[in-house]
Amino acid sequence: MKEFLLNRYPATREPLPRQVVASVLHYRHGERATWHQHQHGQLVFALRGVVRALTPARTWTLPQSRALWLPSDVDHELHAVGDADLCNVYIEPGAFPWTWREPAIIAATTLLRELALALSADGWEYATGSRAALSAPLLMKVLADSAALQEPGVPLPRDARLLKICEHMMNTPASEQTLDFWGEQFGASGRTLARRFKLETGLTFGAWRQQMRVSEALTRLALGQTVARVSADLGYSTASAFIAMFRQVTGESPQRYLASK
Repeated sequence: MKEFLLNRYPATREPLPRQVVASVLHYRHGERATWHQHQHGQLVFALRGVVRALTPARTWTLPQSRALWLPSDVDHELHAVGDADLCNVYIEPGAFPWTWREPAIIAATTLLRELALALSADGWEYATGSRAALSAPLLMKVLADSAALQEPGVPLPRDARLLKICEHMMNTPASEQTLDFWGEQFGASGRTLARRFKLETGLTFGAWRQQMRVSEALTRLALGQTVARVSADLGYSTASAFIAMFRQVTGESPQRYLASK
C-alpha cells in the first residue's frame, strides 16, 4: 500500500540549495532524530560523543573515527550516546561520490572532518568564493577516494523467531543461550534456526553475537565505563578475553577504535 500511494501521490522534490551542504547539531545524551528519510544522500558522524544509527535492516554504533553513508530514501533514526555533536553532510543524488545502493561505513579521517566543519560554517546557501564553497569540492574528492569499510554493524533478521532471539540478546548481551535452546522453545531444530539466521543476516549466530557485543561495548565505553566492567557485564571472564574478541571483530583494541583519527 505504501508503494501504491507513493506512486499515486509522489513526494514533491525539494532540492538542496547547493549540491553539497553540511550542518552540526548538538544533542544531549539519549536525544534522537526519530525515524525519517531524505531525498538526498546523508553522511553522518560524531564530532563529540558517539552516535547510534538504525535502519530497518541493521544498526551501527559509531565512534568519532567512523562515518555512516545513507543513500536517498533510506529510513533511519539517530541516537546520541553521551552528549554529542553530530555533523551531517547532505549531497544531491546527481553529485553522489559513490554508486553504493546500501548504507556503508567509511573512516572519518581528520581531513574529512575538518572539511565538513568548514562546509558547515557558512550555512546552506554559502556564497561563491566563500570558505564553504572552496571546501565543498575538496570534501567531495576526499569522499570519492574513501573506501567502504567491512563493518556490517548488527544486521537484523526478518523471521519473527529470530527477531525474538535478537531482542533477547540485545537486552541481555551476556546471555549464552544457544540456538538449540531456542529451537526447543520454537519447535524447530537449532540447525534450522542456524541456516535461517545465516541466510537472513549474512552472519553465523556466533558472529552476530560478537557484532552485537562490540556495539554494546562501544556504547558503554563511550559513557565512561571501564574495559574491566564492560567485559564482565558482557559475560567475559577476563578483560583480555574481551579485548581479544573486540580486536578479532574490528581489527583494533577498544581504545584505539574509539579514538578519533
